[in-house]
Amino acid sequence: MRAKLTLLSALAVGIVGGALVSACQTYDFEPVEPLALAQTTVGDVITAKSSKPNLMVLLDTSGSMKLPVNPSLAACQTPSGYPCGDPRSGADCNINTCPTRWSELQGAMATFLQANGATARMGLTTYPQPTGTSTAGQCGASTSVRIAIPQLEDSNTAGLQAAAKSISDVILSIPNSGTGSPVGGTPTSVSLKFVGNQADLQTAERKDFILLLTDGLPNCNPDNPNSGIANPQACQCTLTSCTSASVERYGCLDKDVSATAVADLRSQKDIQTIVIGFGAETAEGAGPATLNAMAEAGGFARNCRDDANACGAGDTCDPTTKLCGKRFYQAANQAELANALRQIIDLVGNTDPCLLALDPAQAPSEPGLIVVYVNDKPVAAGDNTWRLTAAGVQFQGSTCEAILASTDQNPIKLEARAVQRK
Repeated sequence: MRAKLTLLSALAVGIVGGALVSACQTYDFEPVEPLALAQTTVGDVITAKSSKPNLMVLLDTSGSMKLPVNPSLAACQTPSGYPCGDPRSGADCNINTCPTRWSELQGAMATFLQANGATARMGLTTYPQPTGTSTAGQCGASTSVRIAIPQLEDSNTAGLQAAAKSISDVILSIPNSGTGSPVGGTPTSVSLKFVGNQADLQTAERKDFILLLTDGLPNCNPDNPNSGIANPQACQCTLTSCTSASVERYGCLDKDVSATAVADLRSQKDIQTIVIGFGAETAEGAGPATLNAMAEAGGFARNCRDDANACGAGDTCDPTTKLCGKRFYQAANQAELANALRQIIDLVGNTDPCLLALDPAQAPSEPGLIVVYVNDKPVAAGDNTWRLTAAGVQFQGSTCEAILASTDQNPIKLEARAVQRK
Protein backbone atom coordinates (compact mmCIF):
# COMPACT_ATOMS: atom_id res chain seq x y z
CA MET A 1 0.00 0.00 0.00
CA ARG A 2 2.86 2.35 0.82
CA ALA A 3 4.41 1.71 -2.60
CA LYS A 4 1.12 2.47 -4.29
CA LEU A 5 0.75 5.64 -2.29
CA THR A 6 4.23 6.75 -3.35
CA LEU A 7 3.40 6.13 -6.98
CA LEU A 8 0.04 7.86 -6.71
CA SER A 9 1.63 10.82 -4.97
CA ALA A 10 4.09 11.16 -7.81
CA LEU A 11 1.28 11.06 -10.33
CA ALA A 12 -0.63 13.65 -8.32
CA VAL A 13 1.88 16.38 -9.12
CA GLY A 14 0.02 18.18 -11.92
CA ILE A 15 1.85 19.75 -14.80
CA VAL A 16 0.06 23.07 -15.23
CA GLY A 17 1.24 23.90 -18.71
CA GLY A 18 4.24 24.24 -20.96
CA ALA A 19 6.20 21.94 -23.23
CA LEU A 20 8.79 19.24 -22.77
CA VAL A 21 11.48 19.24 -25.44
CA SER A 22 13.63 16.18 -26.11
CA ALA A 23 15.99 16.14 -29.12
CA CYS A 24 13.92 17.29 -32.11
CA GLN A 25 10.56 16.37 -30.65
CA THR A 26 8.15 18.71 -28.82
CA TYR A 27 5.41 17.39 -26.55
CA ASP A 28 2.53 19.60 -25.49
CA PHE A 29 0.58 18.86 -22.31
CA GLU A 30 -2.90 20.00 -21.42
CA PRO A 31 -3.22 21.79 -18.06
CA VAL A 32 -4.62 19.46 -15.40
CA GLU A 33 -5.89 19.88 -11.87
CA PRO A 34 -3.51 18.51 -9.20
CA LEU A 35 -4.85 15.40 -7.50
CA ALA A 36 -4.88 15.48 -3.70
CA LEU A 37 -4.88 12.12 -1.95
CA ALA A 38 -5.54 11.03 1.59
CA GLN A 39 -5.27 7.71 3.39
CA THR A 40 -7.77 6.41 5.89
CA THR A 41 -7.13 3.44 8.16
CA VAL A 42 -10.15 1.86 9.84
CA GLY A 43 -9.77 -1.02 12.27
CA ASP A 44 -11.66 -3.08 14.80
CA VAL A 45 -11.08 -5.94 17.20
CA ILE A 46 -14.01 -8.35 16.96
CA THR A 47 -15.33 -10.63 19.67
CA ALA A 48 -18.60 -11.59 18.06
CA LYS A 49 -20.02 -13.38 21.12
CA SER A 50 -19.68 -10.24 23.28
CA SER A 51 -20.83 -7.60 20.88
CA LYS A 52 -23.67 -5.76 22.66
CA PRO A 53 -22.68 -2.10 22.63
CA ASN A 54 -22.37 0.37 25.49
CA LEU A 55 -24.92 3.18 25.18
CA MET A 56 -24.88 6.20 27.48
CA VAL A 57 -28.04 8.32 27.23
CA LEU A 58 -27.09 12.00 27.68
CA LEU A 59 -30.45 13.62 28.36
CA ASP A 60 -31.19 17.35 28.23
CA THR A 61 -33.32 18.39 31.23
CA SER A 62 -33.14 22.14 30.60
CA GLY A 63 -36.04 24.46 31.39
CA SER A 64 -37.28 24.53 27.81
CA MET A 65 -38.39 20.91 28.21
CA LYS A 66 -41.42 22.27 30.08
CA LEU A 67 -42.67 24.08 26.96
CA PRO A 68 -45.72 22.69 25.12
CA VAL A 69 -45.21 20.33 22.21
CA ASN A 70 -47.97 22.28 20.47
CA PRO A 71 -48.12 25.84 21.83
CA SER A 72 -51.10 26.68 19.63
CA LEU A 73 -53.46 24.52 21.69
CA ALA A 74 -55.98 26.60 23.63
CA ALA A 75 -55.09 24.73 26.82
CA CYS A 76 -51.49 25.92 26.46
CA GLN A 77 -52.36 29.64 26.40
CA THR A 78 -52.05 31.96 29.41
CA PRO A 79 -53.28 35.51 30.08
CA SER A 80 -49.69 36.73 29.88
CA GLY A 81 -49.57 36.10 26.14
CA TYR A 82 -46.84 33.49 26.58
CA PRO A 83 -47.54 29.75 26.54
CA CYS A 84 -47.48 27.78 29.76
CA GLY A 85 -44.02 26.48 30.60
CA ASP A 86 -42.43 29.71 29.46
CA PRO A 87 -40.89 31.40 32.54
CA ARG A 88 -42.44 34.69 31.43
CA SER A 89 -45.92 33.20 31.74
CA GLY A 90 -45.47 32.31 35.39
CA ALA A 91 -47.41 29.06 34.88
CA ASP A 92 -46.49 25.43 34.27
CA CYS A 93 -48.55 23.34 31.87
CA ASN A 94 -51.26 20.87 32.80
CA ILE A 95 -49.91 17.90 30.87
CA ASN A 96 -53.34 16.26 30.78
CA THR A 97 -54.58 18.99 28.45
CA CYS A 98 -51.32 20.49 27.17
CA PRO A 99 -48.58 17.86 26.67
CA THR A 100 -45.07 19.22 27.14
CA ARG A 101 -41.80 18.16 25.61
CA TRP A 102 -40.88 16.51 28.88
CA SER A 103 -44.15 14.58 29.27
CA GLU A 104 -43.91 13.37 25.66
CA LEU A 105 -40.27 12.39 26.13
CA GLN A 106 -41.13 10.47 29.29
CA GLY A 107 -43.72 8.42 27.43
CA ALA A 108 -41.46 7.66 24.48
CA MET A 109 -38.43 6.74 26.60
CA ALA A 110 -40.44 4.50 28.94
CA THR A 111 -41.80 2.52 25.98
CA PHE A 112 -38.41 2.37 24.27
CA LEU A 113 -36.55 1.15 27.36
CA GLN A 114 -39.16 -1.47 28.18
CA ALA A 115 -39.00 -2.92 24.65
CA ASN A 116 -35.25 -2.63 24.04
CA GLY A 117 -33.58 -2.66 27.44
CA ALA A 118 -31.53 -5.79 26.73
CA THR A 119 -30.31 -4.66 23.31
CA ALA A 120 -27.37 -2.74 24.76
CA ARG A 121 -25.68 -2.01 28.06
CA MET A 122 -27.33 1.34 28.84
CA GLY A 123 -26.60 4.14 31.28
CA LEU A 124 -28.03 7.60 31.95
CA THR A 125 -26.56 11.05 32.50
CA THR A 126 -28.68 14.21 32.64
CA TYR A 127 -27.70 17.83 32.12
CA PRO A 128 -27.60 20.60 33.26
CA GLN A 129 -26.74 20.02 36.89
CA PRO A 130 -27.88 23.33 38.47
CA THR A 131 -25.92 24.65 41.43
CA GLY A 132 -27.91 27.81 42.21
CA THR A 133 -30.37 30.38 40.92
CA SER A 134 -27.93 32.64 39.04
CA THR A 135 -27.36 32.27 35.32
CA ALA A 136 -24.00 30.64 35.99
CA GLY A 137 -25.61 28.29 38.50
CA GLN A 138 -28.29 27.25 36.03
CA CYS A 139 -25.58 26.36 33.53
CA GLY A 140 -23.84 23.63 35.49
CA ALA A 141 -22.57 20.80 33.28
CA SER A 142 -22.94 17.15 34.24
CA THR A 143 -20.67 16.10 37.09
CA SER A 144 -22.23 12.74 37.94
CA VAL A 145 -23.79 9.75 36.21
CA ARG A 146 -27.39 8.92 37.14
CA ILE A 147 -27.27 5.25 36.09
CA ALA A 148 -23.90 3.67 35.33
CA ILE A 149 -23.51 1.35 32.35
CA PRO A 150 -23.98 -2.13 33.84
CA GLN A 151 -20.94 -4.37 33.73
CA LEU A 152 -22.93 -7.46 32.77
CA GLU A 153 -22.50 -10.34 30.37
CA ASP A 154 -24.53 -10.10 27.19
CA SER A 155 -26.43 -13.23 28.17
CA ASN A 156 -27.75 -11.57 31.33
CA THR A 157 -30.94 -10.34 29.71
CA ALA A 158 -32.74 -9.87 33.01
CA GLY A 159 -29.92 -7.75 34.42
CA LEU A 160 -29.73 -5.55 31.33
CA GLN A 161 -33.49 -5.09 31.34
CA ALA A 162 -33.40 -4.18 35.03
CA ALA A 163 -30.77 -1.52 34.33
CA ALA A 164 -32.95 -0.10 31.56
CA LYS A 165 -35.91 0.00 33.94
CA SER A 166 -33.79 1.96 36.40
CA ILE A 167 -33.17 4.54 33.67
CA SER A 168 -36.88 4.69 32.93
CA ASP A 169 -37.69 5.11 36.63
CA VAL A 170 -35.30 8.06 36.92
CA ILE A 171 -36.76 9.78 33.86
CA LEU A 172 -40.34 9.21 35.04
CA SER A 173 -39.46 10.53 38.52
CA ILE A 174 -38.54 13.97 37.21
CA PRO A 175 -41.76 16.01 37.57
CA ASN A 176 -43.21 18.25 34.89
CA SER A 177 -43.68 21.14 37.26
CA GLY A 178 -42.52 22.44 40.63
CA THR A 179 -39.40 21.44 42.54
CA GLY A 180 -37.13 19.06 40.68
CA SER A 181 -38.68 19.73 37.27
CA PRO A 182 -36.51 20.55 34.21
CA VAL A 183 -34.63 23.82 34.68
CA GLY A 184 -31.60 25.72 33.43
CA GLY A 185 -29.64 26.00 30.20
CA THR A 186 -27.98 23.58 27.80
CA PRO A 187 -24.26 23.04 28.62
CA THR A 188 -23.82 20.44 25.89
CA SER A 189 -20.12 20.66 25.07
CA VAL A 190 -18.85 20.36 28.65
CA SER A 191 -21.35 17.60 29.47
CA LEU A 192 -20.19 15.62 26.42
CA LYS A 193 -16.60 15.86 27.62
CA PHE A 194 -17.62 14.64 31.08
CA VAL A 195 -19.49 11.62 29.73
CA GLY A 196 -16.67 10.78 27.31
CA ASN A 197 -14.25 10.50 30.23
CA GLN A 198 -16.24 7.71 31.87
CA ALA A 199 -14.25 4.47 31.88
CA ASP A 200 -17.39 2.48 31.01
CA LEU A 201 -17.40 4.15 27.59
CA GLN A 202 -13.79 3.42 26.73
CA THR A 203 -13.85 -0.29 25.98
CA ALA A 204 -11.84 -2.02 23.30
CA GLU A 205 -14.09 -5.05 22.89
CA ARG A 206 -17.42 -3.24 22.39
CA LYS A 207 -18.86 -0.41 20.37
CA ASP A 208 -19.36 2.72 22.50
CA PHE A 209 -22.14 5.24 21.88
CA ILE A 210 -23.52 8.41 23.40
CA LEU A 211 -27.19 9.06 22.65
CA LEU A 212 -27.58 12.83 22.93
CA LEU A 213 -31.24 13.82 23.25
CA THR A 214 -31.72 17.59 23.36
CA ASP A 215 -34.54 20.04 22.80
CA GLY A 216 -32.39 23.15 22.52
CA LEU A 217 -29.24 24.66 21.15
CA PRO A 218 -25.96 24.25 23.04
CA ASN A 219 -24.99 27.21 25.18
CA CYS A 220 -23.81 27.74 28.79
CA ASN A 221 -20.10 27.60 27.93
CA PRO A 222 -18.21 30.34 29.83
CA ASP A 223 -15.18 29.67 27.61
CA ASN A 224 -17.13 29.95 24.36
CA PRO A 225 -14.86 31.85 21.92
CA ASN A 226 -18.01 33.33 20.39
CA SER A 227 -19.40 34.61 23.69
CA GLY A 228 -20.69 38.11 24.19
CA ILE A 229 -17.52 39.12 26.00
CA ALA A 230 -14.86 37.36 23.93
CA ASN A 231 -16.37 38.09 20.52
CA PRO A 232 -19.62 40.11 20.66
CA GLN A 233 -20.02 40.23 16.88
CA ALA A 234 -19.91 36.43 16.61
CA CYS A 235 -22.46 35.74 19.37
CA GLN A 236 -25.62 34.02 18.15
CA CYS A 237 -27.97 34.48 21.07
CA THR A 238 -30.02 31.45 22.15
CA LEU A 239 -31.97 33.40 24.80
CA THR A 240 -34.40 36.29 24.69
CA SER A 241 -31.41 38.60 25.08
CA CYS A 242 -27.66 38.16 25.50
CA THR A 243 -26.76 41.76 26.31
CA SER A 244 -27.00 41.54 30.10
CA ALA A 245 -23.67 41.11 31.89
CA SER A 246 -25.09 38.12 33.75
CA VAL A 247 -25.85 36.12 30.62
CA GLU A 248 -23.52 37.31 27.88
CA ARG A 249 -21.01 34.53 28.60
CA TYR A 250 -23.68 31.85 28.72
CA GLY A 251 -26.42 32.68 26.23
CA CYS A 252 -24.40 32.55 23.01
CA LEU A 253 -24.62 29.55 20.71
CA ASP A 254 -21.87 27.01 21.47
CA LYS A 255 -21.96 25.24 18.10
CA ASP A 256 -18.25 25.07 17.26
CA VAL A 257 -17.04 23.81 20.64
CA SER A 258 -19.87 21.24 20.82
CA ALA A 259 -19.09 19.86 17.35
CA THR A 260 -15.40 19.70 18.25
CA ALA A 261 -16.19 17.85 21.49
CA VAL A 262 -18.14 15.24 19.51
CA ALA A 263 -15.35 14.93 16.93
CA ASP A 264 -12.74 14.47 19.66
CA LEU A 265 -14.79 11.70 21.30
CA ARG A 266 -14.83 9.87 18.01
CA SER A 267 -11.21 10.40 16.92
CA GLN A 268 -9.52 10.07 20.31
CA LYS A 269 -11.74 7.53 22.10
CA ASP A 270 -13.71 5.82 19.31
CA ILE A 271 -17.03 6.91 20.87
CA GLN A 272 -19.78 7.64 18.37
CA THR A 273 -22.42 10.25 19.21
CA ILE A 274 -26.02 9.88 18.03
CA VAL A 275 -27.95 13.17 17.97
CA ILE A 276 -31.72 13.54 18.42
CA GLY A 277 -33.32 16.98 18.25
CA PHE A 278 -36.65 17.23 20.06
CA GLY A 279 -38.50 20.54 19.93
CA ALA A 280 -38.98 23.61 17.77
CA GLU A 281 -35.56 25.11 18.48
CA THR A 282 -33.81 22.15 16.86
CA ALA A 283 -35.93 22.37 13.70
CA GLU A 284 -35.55 26.05 12.84
CA GLY A 285 -33.08 28.92 12.83
CA ALA A 286 -29.57 27.80 13.75
CA GLY A 287 -30.86 24.44 15.02
CA PRO A 288 -30.50 22.23 11.93
CA ALA A 289 -27.01 23.46 11.03
CA THR A 290 -25.82 23.07 14.63
CA LEU A 291 -27.14 19.56 15.14
CA ASN A 292 -26.07 18.54 11.62
CA ALA A 293 -22.49 19.50 12.46
CA MET A 294 -22.60 17.50 15.66
CA ALA A 295 -24.24 14.46 14.04
CA GLU A 296 -21.72 14.33 11.21
CA ALA A 297 -18.79 14.76 13.59
CA GLY A 298 -20.20 11.98 15.75
CA GLY A 299 -19.99 9.34 13.01
CA PHE A 300 -23.67 8.38 13.17
CA ALA A 301 -25.20 10.75 10.65
CA ARG A 302 -28.40 9.72 8.87
CA ASN A 303 -27.39 8.36 5.49
CA CYS A 304 -28.76 7.05 2.21
CA ARG A 305 -25.90 4.75 1.25
CA ASP A 306 -28.14 1.78 0.52
CA ASP A 307 -31.38 3.55 -0.41
CA ALA A 308 -31.67 6.93 -2.14
CA ASN A 309 -35.10 7.36 -0.53
CA ALA A 310 -33.96 6.52 3.00
CA CYS A 311 -33.92 10.16 4.13
CA GLY A 312 -37.70 10.36 3.89
CA ALA A 313 -40.20 12.85 2.52
CA GLY A 314 -39.07 16.46 2.59
CA ASP A 315 -35.40 15.54 2.98
CA THR A 316 -32.63 15.14 0.43
CA CYS A 317 -29.90 12.60 -0.29
CA ASP A 318 -26.51 14.06 -1.19
CA PRO A 319 -25.32 12.05 -4.22
CA THR A 320 -21.66 12.55 -3.30
CA THR A 321 -21.52 12.03 0.46
CA LYS A 322 -24.60 9.76 0.60
CA LEU A 323 -25.72 11.67 3.70
CA CYS A 324 -29.20 13.00 4.32
CA GLY A 325 -29.78 16.74 4.28
CA LYS A 326 -30.84 16.39 7.91
CA ARG A 327 -27.98 14.43 9.46
CA PHE A 328 -29.53 14.22 12.94
CA TYR A 329 -32.75 12.54 14.04
CA GLN A 330 -35.62 15.03 14.40
CA ALA A 331 -38.78 14.52 16.46
CA ALA A 332 -41.62 16.89 17.30
CA ASN A 333 -43.79 14.68 19.52
CA GLN A 334 -43.93 11.36 21.35
CA ALA A 335 -44.76 9.27 18.28
CA GLU A 336 -41.94 10.77 16.22
CA LEU A 337 -39.47 10.39 19.07
CA ALA A 338 -40.47 6.75 19.53
CA ASN A 339 -39.91 6.18 15.80
CA ALA A 340 -36.48 7.83 15.90
CA LEU A 341 -35.44 5.72 18.89
CA ARG A 342 -36.62 2.59 17.12
CA GLN A 343 -34.54 3.41 14.03
CA ILE A 344 -31.48 4.08 16.15
CA ILE A 345 -31.66 0.93 18.24
CA ASP A 346 -32.12 -1.15 15.08
CA LEU A 347 -28.80 0.21 13.83
CA VAL A 348 -26.94 0.14 17.16
CA GLY A 349 -28.25 -3.18 18.41
CA ASN A 350 -27.97 -5.17 15.21
CA THR A 351 -24.34 -4.46 14.39
CA ASP A 352 -23.05 -6.91 11.81
CA PRO A 353 -19.75 -8.34 13.13
CA CYS A 354 -18.81 -9.17 9.54
CA LEU A 355 -19.04 -5.53 8.40
CA LEU A 356 -16.17 -3.08 8.82
CA ALA A 357 -18.04 0.17 8.22
CA LEU A 358 -16.58 3.02 6.18
CA ASP A 359 -18.00 6.53 6.11
CA PRO A 360 -18.73 7.70 2.56
CA ALA A 361 -15.93 10.24 2.91
CA GLN A 362 -13.52 7.42 3.81
CA ALA A 363 -14.39 5.19 0.87
CA PRO A 364 -11.65 4.69 -1.73
CA SER A 365 -11.95 6.61 -4.99
CA GLU A 366 -11.47 3.28 -6.79
CA PRO A 367 -12.17 -0.26 -5.51
CA GLY A 368 -8.57 -1.23 -6.15
CA LEU A 369 -7.27 1.38 -3.72
CA ILE A 370 -8.03 -0.55 -0.57
CA VAL A 371 -6.06 -3.19 1.31
CA VAL A 372 -7.74 -5.36 3.95
CA TYR A 373 -5.90 -7.10 6.79
CA VAL A 374 -7.17 -9.96 8.97
CA ASN A 375 -5.01 -10.52 12.04
CA ASP A 376 -2.37 -8.22 10.51
CA LYS A 377 -2.12 -10.25 7.29
CA PRO A 378 -3.27 -8.80 3.92
CA VAL A 379 -6.21 -10.68 2.42
CA ALA A 380 -7.40 -10.39 -1.17
CA ALA A 381 -11.06 -9.92 -2.00
CA GLY A 382 -13.01 -13.05 -2.80
CA ASP A 383 -16.03 -15.24 -2.05
CA ASN A 384 -14.44 -16.56 1.15
CA THR A 385 -12.83 -13.31 2.28
CA TRP A 386 -14.46 -9.92 1.64
CA ARG A 387 -16.08 -7.55 -0.82
CA LEU A 388 -16.42 -3.77 -0.88
CA THR A 389 -20.00 -2.47 -0.50
CA ALA A 390 -21.58 0.96 -0.08
CA ALA A 391 -21.53 0.40 3.71
CA GLY A 392 -17.90 -0.69 3.94
CA VAL A 393 -15.89 -3.92 3.86
CA GLN A 394 -18.28 -6.89 4.07
CA PHE A 395 -16.57 -10.11 5.16
CA GLN A 396 -18.08 -13.31 3.80
CA GLY A 397 -17.66 -17.04 3.50
CA SER A 398 -15.17 -18.73 5.80
CA THR A 399 -13.75 -15.38 6.96
CA CYS A 400 -17.15 -14.26 8.26
CA GLU A 401 -17.63 -17.66 9.90
CA ALA A 402 -14.33 -17.22 11.74
CA ILE A 403 -15.42 -13.76 12.88
CA LEU A 404 -18.72 -15.10 14.20
CA ALA A 405 -16.85 -17.82 16.08
CA SER A 406 -14.49 -15.35 17.76
CA THR A 407 -14.54 -14.85 21.52
CA ASP A 408 -12.95 -12.66 24.19
CA GLN A 409 -10.14 -15.21 24.45
CA ASN A 410 -9.79 -15.55 20.67
CA PRO A 411 -10.56 -12.17 19.05
CA ILE A 412 -10.03 -11.28 15.40
CA LYS A 413 -8.33 -8.04 14.35
CA LEU A 414 -9.69 -6.41 11.20
CA GLU A 415 -8.21 -3.44 9.37
CA ALA A 416 -8.81 -1.62 6.09
CA ARG A 417 -6.51 0.95 4.54
CA ALA A 418 -8.17 3.02 1.84
CA VAL A 419 -7.03 5.86 -0.38
CA GLN A 420 -9.50 8.53 -1.46
CA ARG A 421 -9.53 11.92 -3.10
CA LYS A 422 -9.58 14.88 -0.70
